[in-house]
Amino acid sequence: MSAWKAKRFWTEAQVIEETEGYGVALDARPVNTPGKIRLIVPTRAMAEAIAAEWDAQDEVINPNTMPVTRSANSALEKVGEQHGAVAQMIADYGDSDLLCYRAVSPVELAERQAAAWDPLLDWADSALNVRLSVRTGVMHHPQDGTALQKLQAEVHAQDNFALTALHDLVSLSGSLVIGLAAIRDAKPIEDLWKISRIDEDWQSELWGDDDEASALAARKAEAFLHAKRFFDLSRAADQGHVLA
Repeated sequence: MSAWKAKRFWTEAQVIEETEGYGVALDARPVNTPGKIRLIVPTRAMAEAIAAEWDAQDEVINPNTMPVTRSANSALEKVGEQHGAVAQMIADYGDSDLLCYRAVSPVELAERQAAAWDPLLDWADSALNVRLSVRTGVMHHPQDGTALQKLQAEVHAQDNFALTALHDLVSLSGSLVIGLAAIRDAKPIEDLWKISRIDEDWQSELWGDDDEASALAARKAEAFLHAKRFFDLSRAADQGHVLA
């Protein structure tokens, strides 16, 4: 027996203004999240992106082709219901940030890590007033408590939509500093992704490409770039409302 699939039932998706933000309607029927929460987003630009995803659906709805809709659902249902827990989970990356753990050898890899990662740690020092310490090897060494408290405050201050984007930026890169640099436009998002892949790229250069690993890396890169786009949509210039 084949699984039931939702089919397109509407003619046009439209953006509608709401008291709290912007929604999307399918032939005047407002869109809700899977959990039946009214889908209301903070900017018209985000609502337009969601409407475009619904309009692009053919006869059968394919959620895999609706990344902005999925992220908005997560912001409203998952992050909205447990903002503090999600924020703390992201903030915890600061104590084991990718950028702080360096190779001892080979020297060429250590030098490549330092050249790419040191400037971002310097950026965190100047932009966030947080200086994280560099370690060698893979054993965990706790960071300074005051630095971690500042990072926690920065993360917990993000709204639900920003936190949704930050979650993916941090978890995909393995670095809280990279995630915060992304939402603050410290570097182009493509450059930040490459910086997070120093170790993987080294292994690929050393042993050659693996088709399965390359495909996974491509999917992660796409998700990383989408997370930045989602954050930018939540902060678009036409913003008329701010949702907590």
